[in-house]
Amino acid sequence: MQLKVYGNTKASARDFDASVFGEKVFYRLLKDSVDMFRANQRQGTVKTKIRSEIAFSGKKPWKQKHTGRARAGDKKSPIWRKGGTCFGPRPRDYSFYMPAQQRRVALRSALFGKLKDSEVGLFDSTAFSAPSAKNARGFIEAAGAPRRMLIVLEAPNENVWKSFRNFEGVTVRTALELCAHDVITTGLVLVETKALDALAQRVGIHAGGAA
Repeated sequence: MQLKVYGNTKASARDFDASVFGEKVFYRLLKDSVDMFRANQRQGTVKTKIRSEIAFSGKKPWKQKHTGRARAGDKKSPIWRKGGTCFGPRPRDYSFYMPAQQRRVALRSALFGKLKDSEVGLFDSTAFSAPSAKNARGFIEAAGAPRRMLIVLEAPNENVWKSFRNFEGVTVRTALELCAHDVITTGLVLVETKALDALAQRVGIHAGGAA
């Protein structure tokens, strides 16, 4: 297939063998991968006080019988105003992890889906020899000003990152840290040629023994 080239280059398109990223999208794996990513981002610090943590006296408000009122043990009961919370949220760890092979297949499926939808292009970073928001703005406009854009680099590039960091909807990742959530939650995906080769080696059809 043909991938359009964006950046300071004379080439307008290049050939790419998309079969390295498989032939189908595994939607269930993609969902599990996104759920894992979002669960791992949760802090899990929300907390409500139970009745034993309320700063009230434990004295019985009135005697058990012969008052005409309902029985009451103390003012910390959940049925009282300012009492403890019954079955409220407590601090917990929401994180979980999928097997490495499943994560590779999920990322491969996400990339294949983007290639299938013609939402992948090649990124030429030679125009960013120094940080330049002006160059970044022109680059985004040349790419059609998508609402969300993902730039995938072979290795960390401070000039590219500083150029795009203040543009809403633009995310910069390296091929090593890229995950399925990054791919499917963006619009246009622009990948350096060497980064595309690195992704092929990392999650390609024969990477890690995954089919």
